[in-house]
Amino acid sequence: MDFTEIIETAGKALDGAGVAAIAIGALVATVQFARSWRDDFEPAYETYRRGLGRAILLGLEFLVAADIIRTVAVAPSFTSVGVLALIVLVRTFLSYSMQLELTGHWPWNQAKTST
Repeated sequence: MDFTEIIETAGKALDGAGVAAIAIGALVATVQFARSWRDDFEPAYETYRRGLGRAILLGLEFLVAADIIRTVAVAPSFTSVGVLALIVLVRTFLSYSMQLELTGHWPWNQAKTST
């Protein structure tokens, strides 16, 4: 097994971990919601949304890591790095948007609002 195959395997493993994090997190959040929504819907729904959001954020982190490893280590051309930059930009925007929706503040304002 040469270096390129090892990097591709690592990238695929991280892709799988990202998809698994999203799928398992969504399943766990759904099961918790199904158990608690009859007691009080509003708090159960908010907890469900936070759980789904956290699962998606964690999965996105794994997927970005996989893209970085494959792009930089295997074929670092200007085109592939440009595509990677766009992918990371979109995923970063999604992560920040979801963080804002989940917590009500930007990640860099967390210390200011929790004190």
